[in-house]
Amino acid sequence: MSSSRPRPTLLDVAAAAGVSKSLVSLALRGDPGVSARTRERILVVADQVGYRPSLTARTLKQGRSMLLGAVISSLDNPYHTEIVASVERAAEDVGLSVVLAHGSKDRGRLADRVQQLLDLGVDGLAVVSSWVPEQVLAAAARRAPVVMVGRTAAPVPGIDSVNNDDEQGAALVVQHLVTRGHIRIAHVTSSVRPAGLARCRGYEAAMRRAGLGGHVRVARPDRAALDALLDEGTTAIFARNDVEAVDVLDHALDAGLRVPADLAVVGYDDTVLARRARPSLTSVQQQREVMGAQAVALLGQRLAGRTADVHEVLEARLVVRASS
Repeated sequence: MSSSRPRPTLLDVAAAAGVSKSLVSLALRGDPGVSARTRERILVVADQVGYRPSLTARTLKQGRSMLLGAVISSLDNPYHTEIVASVERAAEDVGLSVVLAHGSKDRGRLADRVQQLLDLGVDGLAVVSSWVPEQVLAAAARRAPVVMVGRTAAPVPGIDSVNNDDEQGAALVVQHLVTRGHIRIAHVTSSVRPAGLARCRGYEAAMRRAGLGGHVRVARPDRAALDALLDEGTTAIFARNDVEAVDVLDHALDAGLRVPADLAVVGYDDTVLARRARPSLTSVQQQREVMGAQAVALLGQRLAGRTADVHEVLEARLVVRASS
């Protein structure tokens, strides 16, 4: 015998409450014709019998699922999860829920996740991943509004975006380190994604403006790379994100270096890692709460009928802490 129980229906709620099915339906929809007392009693009974409205039925009746999909590359970098958290908070403020999917930096898997969320019937997609192929984004936008929280190599027609000014953020790092007396400033990055490349451009341009020779190390900040930089007289390292900046801090500690006396370290994103690292990490702040709120707002505007593409670029901010 099966131990599974049939899913409670509106009829079950009506029978338990001693009212009609239509009255239950009106009460659950919040119809003003149902008294507050009756509605509260029906809600209590619905909870007692374990009734939950069918997503499919709700979508068919309302034309909306009241769900937003959020797609991220992976769960490894707290920047991505913090962005999704800000999207979720903004969505809840307007009565929406968020369904999360991640693809472990695998383009095929990310494309599948986008398709699965669309098949689920989400009202819109917030994509926090530059790994999603642009043709997949374009195809998704023909089915539902899509906003990119971050950068693509070039604007994708039909897609809105909100991102940080990465060139400006990198320039702020160089300016800060130069004012601290550093002239040998390395940028450690292994990224070939749009945001990483933009930070490289901002770093190199700022180094030229300061009359300094930039030298980008396209490698993870392992012990060998750090030793090579120190042998060249490097006194400051700008990492492409907080994760790699914390790796630099770890290797500096293993090498017996004092931070920032022997080596200054700066990250990017200003995630929870920056605040919890020891010494605390100077980092470029991306305005995550604003980005999440703007992403949800842009999706709402698309749902309301806006057709023109919108691309918002937010000002970067440098949060100075003990590491520099």
